[in-house]
Amino acid sequence: MDWMQITVLTTTLGSEPVSQVLLDAGSAGTVIEDKNDVQLNQRPEGQWDIIDEEIARRIGDDVKVTGYYPMDERASDTLAAVRQRVAELPRLAPGVDLGKLEVLAGSVDDEDWAENWKKSYKPFRLGRSIVIKPGWEEYSPEPGDRIITIDPGMAFGTGTHETTGMCVALAEEYVRPGMQVMDIGTGTGILAITAAHMGAKEVLASDIDPMAVRVARENVKINGFENVIRCECGDLMEKAQGKADVIIANIIADVIIHICAPAKALLKDQGVFICSGIARERENDTLDALKKAGYTRLDIRHQGEWTAIACRE
Repeated sequence: MDWMQITVLTTTLGSEPVSQVLLDAGSAGTVIEDKNDVQLNQRPEGQWDIIDEEIARRIGDDVKVTGYYPMDERASDTLAAVRQRVAELPRLAPGVDLGKLEVLAGSVDDEDWAENWKKSYKPFRLGRSIVIKPGWEEYSPEPGDRIITIDPGMAFGTGTHETTGMCVALAEEYVRPGMQVMDIGTGTGILAITAAHMGAKEVLASDIDPMAVRVARENVKINGFENVIRCECGDLMEKAQGKADVIIANIIADVIIHICAPAKALLKDQGVFICSGIARERENDTLDALKKAGYTRLDIRHQGEWTAIACRE
């Protein structure tokens, strides 16, 4: 089957809103190519040659966000809708450097799509101990490594983005054996699986995208956590049963601001709310909302243009 490939040239900061535009237009997932990710994923002192310099050169200075759509009678309408939504982004995010916002369209077949993933997606480390490994790659674990095997070609959330890395590091810090954890907007399930690796007894992973939930369930099974992680499609506030020790939300600032108060009602006493996907310029807005909801600030981390926050109920 042929697919229409739509790529938008943007910036690191623009990659999240552009991804959302492509997802809203019907892409099952997005590919984000950002040379900043290459630099962030390189370990010091030659410990890791995860993504080589040739890939960084190929990516170039523009951040490329790509979505895939069936090449059918709706393709031209889909492309037109994406162009319109992308053109509206500067108005929706005034003062934010979104880059060129040039929209490029092409076609690719299933085999080419899969091979494109495999060229650039290699094992890499997040936090202290988590290693993300695509299923087709060999990897020799070091002492203490916790391996998460995923197929990044199936849904949004490959783990390379700064926001995911900060969430993993915070989960390593605050998730303890025997805890109950909720993951809002689970995507491919990386953060839910991280929580399970840290010893969580029960994890509820939710997403409003049925494709993401299907993919997360597959990844949970691949990693052997079917008895720990329950994946549900829909609003976490409706799917939750009981309360959690830790809630993780790697989404965007506007959603975090909206859900932080109701999420607090789902936390146990002294429970921790970990949130990321927050652009630097929205950090203060998010902190204000968290304070208003009654949270106490614990930990704020920055990477690139992004902020992650851990706070206590």
